[in-house]
Amino acid sequence: MIPSIVRTSTAELYDAHVMKNYGRPALTLVRGRGAQVWDDAGNAYLDFTSGIAVSALGHCHPHWVATVQRQAGELIHVSNLFRTPNQGELARRLVGYAGPGRVFFCNSGAEADEAMIKLARLHGVRKAGGEDGKCFKVVGAKNAFHGRMFGGMSATPQVKIQKGFRPLVPGFSFGELNNLESFAALVDDQTAAILVETIQGESGINPCTPEFLRGLRKLCDEKNLLLMLDEVQCGIGRTGKFYAFEYAGVRPDVIAMAKGLGGGMPIGAVWAGEKAAELFQPGNHGTTFGGTPLACAAALATLDVIEREQLLAHVTRVSVAWHEALHGLAQTFSQHIAAVRGKGFLVGVQTTGDTTPWLTAMRERGLLAVSSGNNVIRFLPPLIASADELTKSVEIFRTVLAAKA
Repeated sequence: MIPSIVRTSTAELYDAHVMKNYGRPALTLVRGRGAQVWDDAGNAYLDFTSGIAVSALGHCHPHWVATVQRQAGELIHVSNLFRTPNQGELARRLVGYAGPGRVFFCNSGAEADEAMIKLARLHGVRKAGGEDGKCFKVVGAKNAFHGRMFGGMSATPQVKIQKGFRPLVPGFSFGELNNLESFAALVDDQTAAILVETIQGESGINPCTPEFLRGLRKLCDEKNLLLMLDEVQCGIGRTGKFYAFEYAGVRPDVIAMAKGLGGGMPIGAVWAGEKAAELFQPGNHGTTFGGTPLACAAALATLDVIEREQLLAHVTRVSVAWHEALHGLAQTFSQHIAAVRGKGFLVGVQTTGDTTPWLTAMRERGLLAVSSGNNVIRFLPPLIASADELTKSVEIFRTVLAAKA
């Protein structure tokens, strides 16, 4: 029986029919353009959430829209039983950014992390001479976040993520971020890989230091481990480099990416260097929707705009004054701001109390941001955000802070 159509508000539809795994959404957003979005009452907001680092080009970039519309009229999905030109071209371009290797396409960051963990297991089997279960351990970082599927959740040592879902996947241990000795102490003959986020995004914007990443690279080389970097949130230009690990001058064995890659279209990817890429053979892993012609077209359009509009240089250039202004707020309002961390367009402002009142007050004045970790406000402007828009975000934040000084 087809349900009858009842005129009701979006909020009422959510209350009645959408699962409650998220808190009640604060707004009903209906339209976006560039770095702005509008709600159903016509109010405009500066969107410094970027869909949690997804909308790299902002909303409705003309080249992205035209590319997706054209592809939707040609070919949307055929599965990975067949080749498609867009997937091959996207793999080529990602290899150009990451280095010699191969790419596996999926649908999300969580799936990319799961694929990395499977590669770690296969590397362990190879390291153990073909014996399953002899070498399977992965060393990760405390406060990490690698998604909500069982492998990624097991690699995420947070009670709020794991509670209710035990028993988890075995084999994970956790060292202190930026403490190489604590990682080295956890490595034994059963260890297959080290897995870290280059910048911890969900736990408060905590970057790996260049020295730490270089130390991990050396440790992995010495112990025959895969160095696996989760760039799901900090990659695809968000820091001013295509990958955040480029600042350290290292090359990992495996990279997980998603979020900004599709510019708003769901797509994830895993790049693996040549030796690690050999681990996946027919039957080891797969996906129905990963790397569709439509999703790859969206990702190619995203890369086109990043390159043609020189957005990496733009982020690097305009973020300097923005960071300085945020640090200035931290000095002026030290009773409210404890620290400012991050790189490029990935910034965390640690507050001295709950972030909810600040986020609400900024939203009421036309600025959208999102929380991260314990008492951290996360600012994620789209890569196309202008210097004026960055300045506007600081002024709104300043007004909010001053009202409670």
